[in-house]
Amino acid sequence: MAREDYSLSGLPDPDDGDEVAAEVGLRPQSLEEFVGQSDLKERLSIILQAARARNEPADHLLFAGPPGLGKTTLAGIVANEMETELQITSGPALVKPGDVAAILSKVQAGDVLFVDEIHRVPTQVEEVLYPAMEDLQIDVVIGSGPAARSIRMPVEPFTLVGATTRSGLITGPLRDRFGDHFRLDFYSTDDLQNIVERAAGILNIPITPEAAREIAARSRRTPRIANRLLRRVRDWSEVRGSGKVDLDAAIEGLKMNQIDKAGLDRVDLLLLESICVKFGGGPVGLSNLAISVSEPKDTVEDVIEPFLIQQGFLVRTPTGRQATAKAWSHLGLTPPDSSGSLF
Repeated sequence: MAREDYSLSGLPDPDDGDEVAAEVGLRPQSLEEFVGQSDLKERLSIILQAARARNEPADHLLFAGPPGLGKTTLAGIVANEMETELQITSGPALVKPGDVAAILSKVQAGDVLFVDEIHRVPTQVEEVLYPAMEDLQIDVVIGSGPAARSIRMPVEPFTLVGATTRSGLITGPLRDRFGDHFRLDFYSTDDLQNIVERAAGILNIPITPEAAREIAARSRRTPRIANRLLRRVRDWSEVRGSGKVDLDAAIEGLKMNQIDKAGLDRVDLLLLESICVKFGGGPVGLSNLAISVSEPKDTVEDVIEPFLIQQGFLVRTPTGRQATAKAWSHLGLTPPDSSGSLF
């Protein structure tokens, strides 16, 4: 299994907390273990098999999609499938060109360098990445002022794997340097049930298929959330139940964590209620909506809204966010006559 260099990432080491360690331990180590995303897996498998046959690093790869769908996991799988090392960093951690030079100087031939949130890499850092990705060289400035000079240093052949939740913010020149782009989709309930049952087996949690499906159905179609809810239901069952996660334990455990039958949590319901009650169903601008639920705009736009839109509770219009008839019904409210004809 490939080594993960967390010292480069600014991310917590798995040994720093039980929750992080549990999450890392549940991650699949190969494409065969990875559940869902069948089209992506087939394309990625061909790329990796061809690279292994040529005995060269795989092309640079870009994974895009909402949080929690498996972008970091896939970076680890790429390293494992190529039988090489994985080094991890993130866009916000790469503040100046020297940061990239320091990381690339440690990269060995064939290594996988994973850059999370790559859309947040500063422009001056991107310019150092370009020759590294294309020509396996980096420009290093020595000295300062009139005596400063730039030299080119070679780097070992490597694979850059980028992950982003905001693919539209990646500049064209950087995007074009990736050999292939992959978009991760939300998961089906069947796939999530398989993920929950697999995680329960790893964590030695006795669980019934009905309970696994109930957890899957309320997991916002996201594996990370499914695994988190499984652990919370396990906690409830061990403290208040029999220790076995059956359907009743799943329902009660999810109720304790304020997850309703549609998979909406307290923040989701607060956002919908804010649109319907405070703003008459909308349209309401993102800034006002974010303030009304005390969340950053990025969190509302990237984390909360995608699921609500996919489930038909919310729409984005040119004039702002607007609740649908389904949202009014879910909250047990009656929509104004003027909005009834819209949805």
